Amino acid sequence: MKKINVADITLKKLSADRAVNLLFREKSAIANCADALGADAIELPAIKSLREDTIIYKTIAQNVQHAVLAIPVGFSQEEMKAAWECVKDAKSPRLQIEVPVSTIQMEYTYHVKQGAMLTKIAELTQAAKALCTDVEFSALDATRADAEFLVAAAKEAEANGACMITLCDDAGTSTPKDIGAMVAMVKDAVKIPVYAQVSNRIHMAVAAAFAAIKNGADGLKCAMVGKDALLAGEISDAMTACGAQIQGKIEVNTTKIHSGIDDMLASIQHESYENAQTVSEKKKILLDADSTVAQVTQAAALLGYELSDSDIGNVYKAMKHVCDKKGAVGAKEFEALIASSAMQAPSTYHFETYTTTSSNVSGSMSQVTLKCNNEIISGVSGGEGPIDSAFRAIEQCIGHHYELDDFQVQSVTEGKEALGSALVRLRNNGKLYSGNGTSTDIVSASIRAYINALNKIVFEEA
Repeated sequence: MKKINVADITLKKLSADRAVNLLFREKSAIANCADALGADAIELPAIKSLREDTIIYKTIAQNVQHAVLAIPVGFSQEEMKAAWECVKDAKSPRLQIEVPVSTIQMEYTYHVKQGAMLTKIAELTQAAKALCTDVEFSALDATRADAEFLVAAAKEAEANGACMITLCDDAGTSTPKDIGAMVAMVKDAVKIPVYAQVSNRIHMAVAAAFAAIKNGADGLKCAMVGKDALLAGEISDAMTACGAQIQGKIEVNTTKIHSGIDDMLASIQHESYENAQTVSEKKKILLDADSTVAQVTQAAALLGYELSDSDIGNVYKAMKHVCDKKGAVGAKEFEALIASSAMQAPSTYHFETYTTTSSNVSGSMSQVTLKCNNEIISGVSGGEGPIDSAFRAIEQCIGHHYELDDFQVQSVTEGKEALGSALVRLRNNGKLYSGNGTSTDIVSASIRAYINALNKIVFEEA
């Protein structure tokens, strides 16, 4: 009986379906669940936020133990390099060339015709193959493509190094017979494996998947949850009951698949609820001169800080001092007090100078100079703006990356020469460290806040 490979696209489906981005822990939980259930591959969504997604995807790459980890490479060399950085450390990385092959999508989405798209497919496949041995070509909107061009695109990808072809029913209106015929046509034209990504828009995903397998498909794309997707639980049950009729089997853990998905969904819903609840409770933080040390401790914990008794005492004194002048402090003001009063560490790193260039037509470039143990160290980096590039330059100086949990800027005084205050929260080994900085130059204030938090991490580690 032929083994049918299964690629899990849950992360892609939820990324496309949900208005709010998944939390870091939600993405990690989904990938771990798919890996545990025996998916042959796990597919990541395309990169949207370079800095944030790189951190998340690199973490997932380290955690996935069995499955291939696949990521779309975008439509340019720069996007491809960024995607490769995310998965290169995975045990089995895969780069995906995802381009539309229907005339309407090619011309209206990418503004190219068939000839130019074939050239682009060859270019992207060659470049991906130079980085990774495992390269997939996904023909998006394949069911609405011209048949001759679809075959030509598949052959072009194969000739330039693609290891597999995926045919996608993005419109979701094709019958099982149509899916079967398309798979058979492409399967006859190429020698590499052919996968099918069917849709459940007309509630025929399982039937379409069976038709694809019967006509030679080597693999299926399915999701644990997701709108209009072929669901892993449904295709697993169907293959268990009727797989012998089409001489196919899938090697996922059928026994655990339903309970595993239920546990994963419960975890996600719990995390989402907790996150929403925490945000709501943060808005209710209001401390005044009559607040007790216990209330201050509780408020700090709600913001995610684990403070020592001495730090709580310092924050409490600072809070009382401010409240004597203005009556009460809210969540943002209280967090600024934590940043300025708790765990005042010696300056292992001292901020010397910075230089930055920025415009509205190009990225920003910053150079930051620090002093550490009487040694001058400099870092240079680009970024999406002067503050982003400055933070990256600091990372170049210290040779380490810390997760940026939060960043806030606010005006302390009024007028065009206003004094600005920046708050930075860095996370290290699950613990938060906050730093603040003030200056009439907001970039300088942000750098000082980052260095302030950094020094606390270094001091505690030492």
